[in-house]
Parts: sequence; structure tokens; C-alpha cells
Amino acid sequence: MKMNIENKFKWQDIRFIPILHNKMEFALEVRKQFAEFKPNYLAVEFSSTLKKKIIEGVKRLPLLSVVYYQEKGFFNYIPIEPTDGQIEGIRLALSEGIPIHFIDRDVEYYSIDIQSMPDTYAITKTGYFSYCQACIQYYKEQPVSHLDLLREKTMAYHLKRLNQQGKTLFIGGLAHFSGILSMLDEPQTEVIGRIKRNGVMLAHLHNESSREIMSELPFLAATYEKSRENKSLQKPDRLAVNMSLINMAKNKYIKEYKEDISLSQIRILNKFARNYTFLTGNLVPNFYQLIVASRGAVDDNFSYEVWELGSNYPWQTEKPQLPILRLRGEDLFLDQKIIKFHRRLKGLRRRLVPLPVKKKKREKHPGEWRKGFKGNFICSYPPEDVAIEGFGSYLKKKAMEIKAAENIRLQPFSSSMLDGIDIKATIRDYGQKRIYVKAEQPLRGKVGSVVIIFDTDISDKDEKEKYPWKVTWLGEHDQESDMAFYSTYSGIIMDGPGISRCQYGGFMLSYPPMRVYDIWKDSYFNIARNKPERLLLAALDYSIERIVVYVAADPPSGWCQNWAARSGKKILYLPIGTLAPATLKKMRQFHVLDGHPVRKYVSDYI
Repeated sequence: MKMNIENKFKWQDIRFIPILHNKMEFALEVRKQFAEFKPNYLAVEFSSTLKKKIIEGVKRLPLLSVVYYQEKGFFNYIPIEPTDGQIEGIRLALSEGIPIHFIDRDVEYYSIDIQSMPDTYAITKTGYFSYCQACIQYYKEQPVSHLDLLREKTMAYHLKRLNQQGKTLFIGGLAHFSGILSMLDEPQTEVIGRIKRNGVMLAHLHNESSREIMSELPFLAATYEKSRENKSLQKPDRLAVNMSLINMAKNKYIKEYKEDISLSQIRILNKFARNYTFLTGNLVPNFYQLIVASRGAVDDNFSYEVWELGSNYPWQTEKPQLPILRLRGEDLFLDQKIIKFHRRLKGLRRRLVPLPVKKKKREKHPGEWRKGFKGNFICSYPPEDVAIEGFGSYLKKKAMEIKAAENIRLQPFSSSMLDGIDIKATIRDYGQKRIYVKAEQPLRGKVGSVVIIFDTDISDKDEKEKYPWKVTWLGEHDQESDMAFYSTYSGIIMDGPGISRCQYGGFMLSYPPMRVYDIWKDSYFNIARNKPERLLLAALDYSIERIVVYVAADPPSGWCQNWAARSGKKILYLPIGTLAPATLKKMRQFHVLDGHPVRKYVSDYI
């Protein structure tokens, strides 16, 4: 049965490879059949008027090029992409020294085919010939336009001539296959048409444009190109490539934000993407669906990493020796959707269209900002100082309210209303006909210091510290607290020139400012067994008030409680789980600036 289907794609010494343009599965099929058939000639569905520039663009691959020309005041663009079946055929023919014939007719005002076809991933399950047969049957039922008829007659004429010269491999669109095949059994004459077109140009596609207009996911195109260069026997698989993208984004997310992504979140992401894909009648999620699923299952930061990696095409150059062309989705009439990341002012589109907002500046080359970071005269970012001080004030107030509520005693009403009726207890014991009143025992003292521990960073001797940087900062004015913290090193993750992003493992705030000596060097606190205890002991020692608030996953140790009692202080423990995860996540991130001059331009990057 398979041979019967395959025979329909042959006519004497011509083998047809009908394709859907710019789909990786068809490029893979071209490679397979080219090796099997070993043609003497290659024919492609391009006009001869574009031959010179298209071949020049193909020779530049894997660098991306665009052939363009003007037509009645409008520009037509032909991107040269590695995953297109025709482009792959031309690359193979050039490498084998096989003559290439461009046999299509040069037409003007040709309407774009926007008909939706079955997901090409089905080829991996049903096979190439079965997929093509189903598509050809569909196209047979569609009306043929006058321009299409002229194009098919032109291609049939050239194929009949090539058939007399030797084995010819023809790569063309699925929509024209049945029409051309029916014309080959009839005499054909050459159709009059344009044989030369002036003003055909070749340009290098700008890096930002490659993120937007590539027909296939740039990450997928890069994977295909790498497998081609390595002559890998294993064909790239869309589902596997998508999973590889998610795993790479996950690793980058963990490295940059120090937060893990659970297996349940990945399962939710995959299920969300799968269901969204089925709703649109496809089998494999497209780039837009992956990004939406990533944001829904994790957060905007993770979805941004998916976009950043997925839209990156690694073969670029600063000296392309050609004019550089910037294109947007609307220039090629691409389908578009917009998604806005709340992480940054960053626009995405289905092929993803940037919103008209300020774009984040990028390094000219990887490591540029890190190389320029000296770290000799570091300072903080003032808006983050305000946020931290506000967070500290909030924790003081919250801890006092919780402890005050714990000091309330309930008792049945006898002779005095005390501090008022407790409605909950009264209703709860309504059957006994009793009224309960509150007796408040005021909490004495105020809060002088706050300690919050995000991660104890207690590990074995063989394990590396997660937060090895230990610093004490003094407040710059009387509205700021003195601060001691341990965190990730500055100068590792850069958000701009002289702007390093770090993450707290824990910190201590003590007010008023300009009093705290470097607690990490002070031998007085060497009795502490770990970094959280050192922060807590310093908070107790420097607090001028009686109460110290301690926020962590676990309560302070017994001997820290004894130390506090001997110092005349009291530790109010607040479980970190009572605080909103989103707030904690925001508070953990902070920036270190390489000197006060950086504050003048830091807002351009953060």
C-alpha cells in the first residue's frame, strides 16, 4: 500500500516532494528523499527572477537573510530560513554541485494562503505520504485562481523539459501538486511572463526581528540547524524540543531567582499547554501557548525566561557585510497576539509582537557588564531601601498585633464587662446561655530590631554555601535602619552596567542608624552556631527597645531565648508562612550599585 501511495509522487524521471513552506518536518523529508533519489537536477517553486539573491542568501546560512523587492509601492519579503523545505533542497544541491532550476512564474499581487492545515507533527505518526495525500485531497476541492493556473502551467512546462535531461527532484507547495501532475500528461507551451526583475535586494535579518518573524520557533530552528551540522541520525522532535526549552528555562530561573520549580508545576504547565493546543485543533503547543502555560503554572519571570531562550536564534553577527533589515510581524502579514509580562515592560506576540514601551537594554556581548563591575564603593538602590524599611515597619506592627491577640483571656461574664464582649466565644457556647468577655493583658515594650530568615543556609561542610556574601550596611540618614545580611555575591548576576542583582538569605534591621559595627567580624558574636543565630544575637545586642521580632520557618533555639532573657529582651517569633509568598519573593531581591554615580541612570535598567 505504501508503494502505491509513493508512486503518485513520481512522474517518469521526476520525483515530487510536495511541502508546506517553512515547516521543519518537510525539511527533514527533503533531506531523506534527496539522499534516496540522488537527483541530477533540482527544481524549486521559486521564480527565476529571484534566483541570484536567494542562492546568495542560502549560502550565508545559518546566518539569516531576507530577499526583498518593491512592487507598485509595496515591499515583498522572502525570509531565508533553514527549516524551509525548498531552502533545504537548495543547500543540499549546492553542497553536491547539482544544477538548480527556479521554475515558478513571477507574479504580482499574489494573495497569501491563510488556510489552516493539519499540524505537521502528525507526519511523525502517520507518515509523510499519508499526510500529503490527505492535504492534496483537500486542495483538489478548492477553486483554482487565474494566477495559480498560470503558475502551475509554467512549472509543468519546465518540468517536462527537465524530464528529458535526467533525474529531477521537484520541491513545491502541496496546493499545486495535483494541478501540475494533471498537466504533465498534456502538451505544454511556455507561458509568457516576466523574465527579469530589477531592484531585488538581499539583507541580513536583524537579531530582534528574528525573534518576531521566524516561521518556526527560533529555538526549534536552532536545534534543527545543530542536528544538520552534526549530521545527527536522530531527527529533531517538536515535543522533545519544547521539553528541552522548558528544562533550560527552569535551570536558568533557578540560577537567577534562587527558587525551585516543582514537578507538579511542570505537570500543570504541560497539561495546560496540551489542552490549549487541542482547543486550537493542533497536536503540539506553539510558542505563544508555551509562554501562556509557563506564566499560568509558575509566574511571569519564568515565562520571560521561556521567551528569552525560545526566541533566541544563536547565529548572529555584528559585521554581516550586508545591509541590516528590521522587520515586524505586520510587514509579513503574520498572525499576531500580544502578551505583557508584569516582570518587565516587555512585549510578546504570537510570533511575538513587542508593545510600544521602553525596552530593556542589553549587553553588547555576554559578560560586558560583569567585567566592568569593580565593587569597591558599593551602595544600595534607594527605592528598595524604602521598600525594606516599610516591610520592617509592617513586621513590627504585625508581630505586636499577633502577640497582643494571644494575650487576650476569655472568661464568663460575672460582674464586669472588662474589655468588651467576645462575640465568637459567646455564639460558640450559646447553648449554655453564657456571655464571654475579654480581658486584655497589654504587651509591654516596643520593637527595636527585626530579623527575617528566608533560608537558614545551614549545610554540610562539603556543600557550597548558597548565600556566602556577609555584609553590614549603615543607614544613610535618620529614616533608615542599620542593616546586616547574608546573600548571594554581588557582581555575578547583572541587570545593567554597575547594577548587580542579589538575593537575601536573611537580614537584620536595627534602628536608630549609625550604631552597628560589622557583626560578621565582631568576635563578640562568634558563639553563634550559624548565620541566622548571629543575626538574632546582633539584633538583641543592638536593640534599644525590649522586643526583637524574629521571622523564620523555625522558632529561635532555646539558648537564644535564654540569651535574650539574660539581656532583658524578649523575642517575638513570627512564622514566615504567615506572610504572603509574593511579598517575600519581592523582598528577597535587591540590587547593589557600583558607587553612587550609578544611581543617576539605574532607573533605565531596573
